[in-house]
Amino acid sequence: MGKINGVHHIALRPTSELYEKTVKFYTEILGCTFVRGWGEGDSAACMLSCGDNTCMEILHGKTDGTPKDSNFEHVAFWVDEVDNFIEEIRAAGYQVTIEPKSLNLTPDYPVRIAFFIGPCGETIELFKELK
Repeated sequence: MGKINGVHHIALRPTSELYEKTVKFYTEILGCTFVRGWGEGDSAACMLSCGDNTCMEILHGKTDGTPKDSNFEHVAFWVDEVDNFIEEIRAAGYQVTIEPKSLNLTPDYPVRIAFFIGPCGETIELFKELK
């Protein structure tokens, strides 16, 4: 059975108008440090360190037009293995919304991810750094 190693990141998706203000709030007021950023314009995003192994991901605006009840986007759990873990989740009857895939958030930051819906309707990501 898969296990999580901890929370990798918590993702917020403020409106486009609040993106810069949100980044400044977490860095200048709460003291989070900038780890990396990617994309530009309406696809910009960044990862901020919360001081331990946990990060705050801030995503630029709503991208798919789907209304959400809050700006909480998802919680990502740091795992050692994504593919088998997501199969266990699927076998337990939970809906997988993004199949396991590898991508580069930046040229030097390869990751493997998958998403599913938890029992309360929350979006959960399994996240593994590949470097």
